[in-house]
Amino acid sequence: MPQVFECIIGGQALVIEIGKLASQASGAVTVRYGDTLVLVTACVSSERREGGDFLPLTVDYEERHYAAGKIPGSFIRRETRPSQDAILADRLIDRAIRPLFPKGFRNEIQIVITILSTDRENDPDILAMIGASSALSISEIPFDGPIGAVRVGYLNGQLIFNPTYTQLNDSPLDLVVAGTGDAVIMVEAGATEVPESLIFDAIKFGQQAIQEIVALQQRLREACGKPKMEFKESEVSPEAEQAVSSAVNGRLDEVIYKPRAEREEVLSAIGEELCQELGERFTQEEILSALQSHFKRALRESILEKGVRADGRQLNEVRPITCEIGFLPRTHGSGLFTRGETQVLTTTTLGSVRQEQLIDTISQEESKRFMHHYNFPPFSVGEVRRLVGPGRRAIGHGALAEKALAPILPSEEDFPYTIRLVSEVLSSNGSTFMASVCASSLSLMDAGVAIKAHVAGVAMGLITRDDKYAILTDIQGLEDAYGDMDFKAAGTSEGITALQMDIKLKQISYEVVERALEQAREARLFILAKMNETISTSRPELSKYAPRVYKITIPPDRIGAVIGPGGKMIRSITEETGTTIDVDNTGTVLIGSVSEEGAQKAIKIIESLTREVEVGATYTGKVTRVENYGAFVEIFPGKDGMVHISELADYRVPSVEDVVKVGDEIMVMVTEIDHMGRINLSRRAVFQGLSKVAKVEDTKTSGFPRKPQGSRPQRQGGEQRSPRRPPRA
Repeated sequence: MPQVFECIIGGQALVIEIGKLASQASGAVTVRYGDTLVLVTACVSSERREGGDFLPLTVDYEERHYAAGKIPGSFIRRETRPSQDAILADRLIDRAIRPLFPKGFRNEIQIVITILSTDRENDPDILAMIGASSALSISEIPFDGPIGAVRVGYLNGQLIFNPTYTQLNDSPLDLVVAGTGDAVIMVEAGATEVPESLIFDAIKFGQQAIQEIVALQQRLREACGKPKMEFKESEVSPEAEQAVSSAVNGRLDEVIYKPRAEREEVLSAIGEELCQELGERFTQEEILSALQSHFKRALRESILEKGVRADGRQLNEVRPITCEIGFLPRTHGSGLFTRGETQVLTTTTLGSVRQEQLIDTISQEESKRFMHHYNFPPFSVGEVRRLVGPGRRAIGHGALAEKALAPILPSEEDFPYTIRLVSEVLSSNGSTFMASVCASSLSLMDAGVAIKAHVAGVAMGLITRDDKYAILTDIQGLEDAYGDMDFKAAGTSEGITALQMDIKLKQISYEVVERALEQAREARLFILAKMNETISTSRPELSKYAPRVYKITIPPDRIGAVIGPGGKMIRSITEETGTTIDVDNTGTVLIGSVSEEGAQKAIKIIESLTREVEVGATYTGKVTRVENYGAFVEIFPGKDGMVHISELADYRVPSVEDVVKVGDEIMVMVTEIDHMGRINLSRRAVFQGLSKVAKVEDTKTSGFPRKPQGSRPQRQGGEQRSPRRPPRA
């Protein structure tokens, strides 16, 4: 029988219903907020997956276009692969719930979120996260939840819960926070250079709503929850732990501080030695697991007790940094950023606005002019792996870097280009995502994109033991793998533009969050100073290989003249000039070209197409047709008029072709535009006007000496004046 549970969050009812849909799933709920409704199911396999060292959890976020009353734009008119928004929502949910499963649980778990309805104001991702927690809580799957999630915005000096899409357009902060009733688990934010204090206040503010959402799910679990399946955590036997500890006997203390490649080689050799020595008493898996546990403990103790990290750095020390720009000769911009063993090369490519990405999802966004793509090839970590395109991690890193850089880009009005950044990870030892932000900022300045300021990023780590903890600045891969937190913060010298926090603990205190934010700010300022030493402001001009985009404005009622029937005119202009031309409904025309000559030619044609013909104005036109009664002259593309035979010259013309022929360029004056819009032209009026000008000039020069006698200026038409008579005696 269906049951409904609800609470009020941000002035709206959050409604969770169970028992109505998907009854055969281990757990199934619908979550509604406004007119946005999602179905979330959780299922688990009955058998443990062997051979893996991680939780086999899959989150699938299924967007349905019918939810927004749309038909998919793809050729087959159905949903195909997940959109980027769906992949980012998958990752958001995965990161929030993964730390709360029992260590060593290896049964496959699948969470499926189906978007059934969206009002396109309330984002389904928050409801999906709450639904995932609710479905897990009522299922037989072991889960140390529930968790709550909320979006926090900032409007009119006030923090608000779950801002709508419309409100987010005016909010300098878009922060998602998830946690239990006691502590924060996951944070992700995009912002417009906001101070760390506002981020910290927003996290605490979000925790208030999380407590209400957790309480709602606890009521749900008490009323409808299933008994949890039996599970016993697999642990290395104390005997194996003791045997390995005695065998290594302090040898790992020195291994910790060796360079990465040498350290891995020594650990591999020690593992082989232990397997031969202890192989009769314990399995290889037990021996290697005990060795890894012993090494992890030694590393963490070194940091907590000595304050010294594996590479010898202090807790708040950033690895050595080098920056380079203009590294690639033909790209529009390039930046190479190296920090320790992590190295990222980012290129900038500029294009016309027509090259912006079209988005076919259920969100309000239909296109985007700025894209950041992140590639993580296997050679960056010395591995051999099949190249199959970007995975979810690469897509997530690329999107977060995009979020970090977007606030410093010039507006489309000031910089009418589509911008694509591609970050290639060439070497990785931790914090590649943050390095891609730094390399991207360098690349944008090298390309001449007038960004407000540099953006830099740094990843923070955490090591804890009981009540003692250490926050690590600029973590490397080893510290990420064996640490308790991955806290990424990017921004300018003025404030934060993007943030992401994931923890491996069940909770983290506000004190740790506040200190991590401040330590990240200090590191960010240090990195920004290094970047500014290489380039501190954008180049004054774009690369010579980048297209130039020129903006002109035409009367909106003349747009049709530029486009032409079926786009015939605009196609002919682009083919003739080698440009791209984009026209919007307001009359703004963007002409893109790598050739200055081609762009100016296109501008001239468009201006001539949209000019209004003025009576009394003189134009130079081309004769396009000759008839017995006169000649038709194109005064500018798409506009022609007729010169009657009587108006072709300042004398009687026996035949039109005696004076002009098709292809001639002649000067004509507009004498009339009749009620049908026909244009009447006169060449005779031009001659008369020139004659008047000549007479005025003669008058002006009358005070000067006459020309020498015998000078015979030409008459118009080729006849000469008769010689002046000599004066009478």
